[in-house]
Amino acid sequence: MNTFGRIFRLTTFGESHGKVIGGVIDGCPAGIKLDFEKIQHELDRRKPGQSKIVTQRKESDTVQFLSGIFEGKTTGASIGFLIENENQKSKDYGHIEEIFRPSHADFTYQKKYGIRDHRGGGRTSARETANWVVGGAVAKQILSDIKINAYVSSVGDLFLEKPYQDLDFNQTESNIVRCPDQEVAAQMIEKIEKVRKSGDTIGGTVTCVIQNVPIGWGEPIFDKLHARLGQAMLGINAVKGFEYGSGFCGAKMKGSEHNDLFNVDGTTKSNLSGGIQGGISNGMDIYFRVAFKPVATIMQEQETINSKGELVQMHGKGRHDPCVVPRAVPIVEALAAMVLTDFNFLQNSKTF
Repeated sequence: MNTFGRIFRLTTFGESHGKVIGGVIDGCPAGIKLDFEKIQHELDRRKPGQSKIVTQRKESDTVQFLSGIFEGKTTGASIGFLIENENQKSKDYGHIEEIFRPSHADFTYQKKYGIRDHRGGGRTSARETANWVVGGAVAKQILSDIKINAYVSSVGDLFLEKPYQDLDFNQTESNIVRCPDQEVAAQMIEKIEKVRKSGDTIGGTVTCVIQNVPIGWGEPIFDKLHARLGQAMLGINAVKGFEYGSGFCGAKMKGSEHNDLFNVDGTTKSNLSGGIQGGISNGMDIYFRVAFKPVATIMQEQETINSKGELVQMHGKGRHDPCVVPRAVPIVEALAAMVLTDFNFLQNSKTF
């Protein structure tokens, strides 16, 4: 399945060490004036080699649009785009041609398809997410009144304790870890650097806050808004968990503590529901958290198996993120934007 979305759809192609990656966006209305600098800015936030705490693979990630745009505006036709792979080092992966890396997709891909591209993980590589960022950047420009802000909220056992209401989202891009609290950000950077120097990796979480979503987006039963957001987030490489609103903390509470009591205008005094009730947006802020595991490739000796079923030793090579969450921030925003664009079109179609 290489297509994401129902009405606003993104179909992608390409592998980590192929010539290019790219995609086709369908369902984009005609007449949308695109800001190409903003689209490239989103890609720059995700690209490798941008700081000392991410993979040092050097890619410009410059997007080239091939169709569906005329004089800076969308035409309603499919929007084709591609991004060149400029800095592959396929020889770094020669040692795993017949070896399955622990906690990677190597083993499952080989068993499912009988063939795999071992160079950088091929299609399973997070390189694919650059395509998603392009789709999300276009979707953001359709959702001009809706604000989507994601940020790093934890690295390992180091958490940003402040509620999002006390944060200045303008500070998220002021540091390389993308945490909108400078003091906590400095601690996170120090932790990632320490882990990297030891040849290890570490996980973390990204929190996303969506504001100004109108009441009524989302469908009951099988197409709930939070379910679609959860499906999107769980499709991101290395994601192990998703929670919205009170999340797992809500399971510890009593109903008298958890209920969001109404104000007379229909807003609520608290927002433990996370802006969604019955699967439908209620006009309050939508917020959720996404958990990312540590990167599976570590620069340490590990025991694993090869294609013959033999136990062997392997040592990670190549260029890898010691922690994925700094570069995951724009990916989370992009997928959220595409989900919301889908529901925007679905909701508006009911008014005709």
